[in-house]
Amino acid sequence: MAATVGPWPELEAAARERRRELSLAGAAVAERVAAAGGRLPAALLALPLLQSLELSGCAALRELGPGVAAALPALHTLVLRRNALGPAGLGTGLGGPLPALRLLDLSGNALEALPAALGGTGDDAGDAAPAFPQLRSLNLTGNRLRELGPGLARSAPQLQELLLSGNRLRALPGGLLPPGGPAAPFPLLSRLDAADNEVAELGADIAALPALKSLDVANNQLRELPSALADCPRLKEANFRGNQLRDKRLEKMVNGCQTKAILEYLRAGGRGKGKAESAREEVRKKKREKQQKKDGGDGEQDEVEETSRLLVKVLHVSENPAPLVVKVSLGIKDVRPFIVCCVLKGVNLKPGNALRRFLSMQTKLHEDICERRTAATIATHDLQLVKAPLTYDVQPPDELKIIPLGRKEIRAKDLLRQLHLEAEEQRKQKKRQNVSGLHKYLQLLDGKDNYPCLVDAEGAVISFPPITNSEKTKIRKDTRDLFLEVTSDTSLQICKDVMDTLILKIAELNRFTLENKEGSGSDTELDALCGQGSLDPGQEPRNLPLVVEQVRVVDTDGNLKVLYPSKTDLATVSSLLTVIR
Repeated sequence: MAATVGPWPELEAAARERRRELSLAGAAVAERVAAAGGRLPAALLALPLLQSLELSGCAALRELGPGVAAALPALHTLVLRRNALGPAGLGTGLGGPLPALRLLDLSGNALEALPAALGGTGDDAGDAAPAFPQLRSLNLTGNRLRELGPGLARSAPQLQELLLSGNRLRALPGGLLPPGGPAAPFPLLSRLDAADNEVAELGADIAALPALKSLDVANNQLRELPSALADCPRLKEANFRGNQLRDKRLEKMVNGCQTKAILEYLRAGGRGKGKAESAREEVRKKKREKQQKKDGGDGEQDEVEETSRLLVKVLHVSENPAPLVVKVSLGIKDVRPFIVCCVLKGVNLKPGNALRRFLSMQTKLHEDICERRTAATIATHDLQLVKAPLTYDVQPPDELKIIPLGRKEIRAKDLLRQLHLEAEEQRKQKKRQNVSGLHKYLQLLDGKDNYPCLVDAEGAVISFPPITNSEKTKIRKDTRDLFLEVTSDTSLQICKDVMDTLILKIAELNRFTLENKEGSGSDTELDALCGQGSLDPGQEPRNLPLVVEQVRVVDTDGNLKVLYPSKTDLATVSSLLTVIR
């Protein structure tokens, strides 16, 4: 791993301040790695206290170097995203056990096979102890994997999340569940993502994953779905969209029905209910009738279930007298090309801590599904303050002006300089590299000649992804209608998946607010802005559906690029959300 080209002040500071977290990313780091022949400095091995290490965005990084696992035994988080690492380049660095590692992110590299430590070719550990006994999350998205090694179940027996989207896999589970392997491999695996691969076979042994709750095999080459899927005891969410299934009725269900309905169809053998399913349905019918007689036959239980469901109604562009349109400029394709938008009406942020819960939810989504804003960024606006039409554009850092949330108007260049200074001050105070708030995302704009922005009809910047929104369209307690925006430099599908989840979470918060009657809370200044909206005495809350209005994203000539939500959108959350189209 030795490299003597140029200083590494980050490593010197980390050693001097005995840091437990370290992030190496950005143009300056990439240049040093390239100058060192694609290797990392030996000084990295002199940081035994490190618990979290990120080395991302270095296209020249081909080799992790020997001895990393042995030198950094306390690591619980290792992020090696968007580099050029292959199995050989990883093999030496991960050649030893990492007993505390819980998250390993290898997305966006050049892996054609898993390294031996992860059960790839050449793994002959036999009955040796697992290399990653505490590993919970493994992200292999965006590599070149064609198959999975037979030893992954032995190397990471506690795995809960396995992300494989954007590879070249041809079968699933494939090598994950080798013949003669453990009696119960992956007993905790609850999420398996393998969208955008070349999967032509989904094996019946998928049912051997007892904890599987979420399965994504969208945009593959599947022609059939095995009936064994119905035997997955905990499967709640499944995405099969984008596959040319032979059973056209099933294909329609995949694009529009809830996961439960799809599994029932598969359980019955497809193409209508079989005798066994008909018998079960008859038993269920008799139980319902018996229960109704017990309750007096008034069907109150069904009514309760109906009112407690999460409901969303889609308003199509053709039904909207004034649909909102976002125009995309030509320059955005080289900066942050993907954007998905929609309007959501009927939210209730006035009672108690509803607004705080909303903002906390958005922060959590940024940390989780948005992968700390590196995969996607969410922006939420008060629709009444948005001046349409909107333009998704780029501007130079010294020309882009915005009124950031909680700040005065400032140029983007000066804002980032100010945020960098704040981050450095915060880092010194806490004696660690990890910082909070906006400071964690500054590196995402390193090396950009232009910055992305969403501009309203008055020429004001209302969004500066992935950094901040504008104070001009800030959400308040009296906000009822939202304009939602998700951007990404990775893929359009990620934008859609994040938007699906965002709408689901808002619907869940709305129901929580409905079911838990709170006072006005302590935000008296914001409460003063609120108008009517409280229930009359004795009035029962109603489960009115949120309304999602479609928003068109068009190019400079007015040609449609994206329409959200389309007929196939919101399917990833259909098991938890009822969509009225």
